Amino acid sequence: MNWLEVIGWIGSVLVVVSLMQARVLRFRVLNLVGAVIATGYNIAIGVWPFAAMNGAIAIIDVYWLARLLRERHDEAAYEVVEVRPDDAYLARVLDVHAADIARFAPGYAGPRSGSVAFLVVRGDETVGVVQVHDEGAGTGRVQLDYVTPRFRDFTPGEFVYRRSGVFRERGFERLVVEPVPANQDYFRRVGFVAPTTPAASWTHPLPTP
Repeated sequence: MNWLEVIGWIGSVLVVVSLMQARVLRFRVLNLVGAVIATGYNIAIGVWPFAAMNGAIAIIDVYWLARLLRERHDEAAYEVVEVRPDDAYLARVLDVHAADIARFAPGYAGPRSGSVAFLVVRGDETVGVVQVHDEGAGTGRVQLDYVTPRFRDFTPGEFVYRRSGVFRERGFERLVVEPVPANQDYFRRVGFVAPTTPAASWTHPLPTP
């Protein structure tokens, strides 16, 4: 097997691996790289129909990657829908993703009375859930900030925290999250401040409207 065949096999493997990805962004990136390699390989050996096909796939991947990245932080692309903690659809979402939620939020025990819940949707697809419990004294504790596998390369929960007015309306002055969140960069980006002592919580002061 010569080096050209090795390159061809690498492109084919990447395309196959991309089809095994649940995350939409990772799928597009791997598929694009595989398609570009396959295009170059097919041009090199003179198989023009496959070169054209893979070239077209690469162009399609570039289009969708540009759109996904452009909409990554676009409030027009995502909508935040507040629901009751005992909402039937919320219960269905939590049940469908129960195993995944247990892996990323092992301390989560389900909706509680005195909490507020938000679904983050993109079109007709639910991509995330944020639930905050009222701890009293103006403090809301983030019980769950979950993103479905397809959109795990994005941060749809940020749209909930941007709307700090909805928390203020319910008497919250600050949001806290503990223990130390696994995705610390994400919580910093959405407004949480790291504690100065190990025993303290990450805090998100809510500005007065």
